[in-house]
Amino acid sequence: MSTLAPRVVVVSRRSELDELLARHGTRAAAAYFLRQRNRDLDEVTARHHALHRALTEVGAAVPVDWRRGHVDRADLPRFLFAPEDIVVAVGPDGLVANVAKYLDGQAVIGVNPEPERNPGVLVRHSPPAVAGLLRHELSIVERSMVAAQLDDGQELVGLNEVYLGHVTHQSARYTLSTVDGRRERQSSSGVVVGTGTGATGWLASLAGGRRDSPPPPGPGDQALLWFVREAWPSPATGATLTAGRLTAAEQLTVACESEQLVVFADGLEQDRLELGWGQQVTIGLAARRLHLVD
Repeated sequence: MSTLAPRVVVVSRRSELDELLARHGTRAAAAYFLRQRNRDLDEVTARHHALHRALTEVGAAVPVDWRRGHVDRADLPRFLFAPEDIVVAVGPDGLVANVAKYLDGQAVIGVNPEPERNPGVLVRHSPPAVAGLLRHELSIVERSMVAAQLDDGQELVGLNEVYLGHVTHQSARYTLSTVDGRRERQSSSGVVVGTGTGATGWLASLAGGRRDSPPPPGPGDQALLWFVREAWPSPATGATLTAGRLTAAEQLTVACESEQLVVFADGLEQDRLELGWGQQVTIGLAARRLHLVD
């Protein structure tokens, strides 16, 4: 019985130069646009070339008898990953978070095309390292993820955090229920629930200066932090339940009391869940975990 060769799926996003040319049509028009903002086309072009050099080197690292695929970040919601795929994300750390929500156990190699710009928390490897990684058994580090599930069964998963709030970022009205049975009707700028991976990003900003901020979990810990943004105390709404920690099977429940609230993960607003009045969303640890190549 024959078996299929492994498949490497390279994930990338369009460079800033690609975006500028798509918007302005010509390099001259793009250069004029950048000059109005005290920026230089040469710098943008250099970054474009760095990305494409990395993509070329990663492509050359794939063994000739292996299968291969390539998907742009914008097409991830429509791309079908196979269980045995090896995913190579070439770009900034955020690209790994973007692809993680569409995976279920596939190994992810994060490749950093611009180490002078990207911190490399999730894109840990240089383009030349990919060939060696593909030839040996991969060392996997698991990272926890967060899941939001509506009462109709729809689910959204994120690596860093999920955000619940008003669709136009006005005040969101809802009732928040914690795992210990406390409930509070609130009006706020939204609720953020995040992982240990997200604890160095948005969660760190939300935690800064709060006396009630719980200690952040590690990236692989079975724990989440949650924060309410700018809760507004009024005769009808409270502001006492604004931060907490969730472990293992614990969940935060939010009942919508607005015409429309949305839930999105890792900053991708277009890929979202929508809640109407009376609908509930529960947020907790996801069953899936990111399998990141160390």
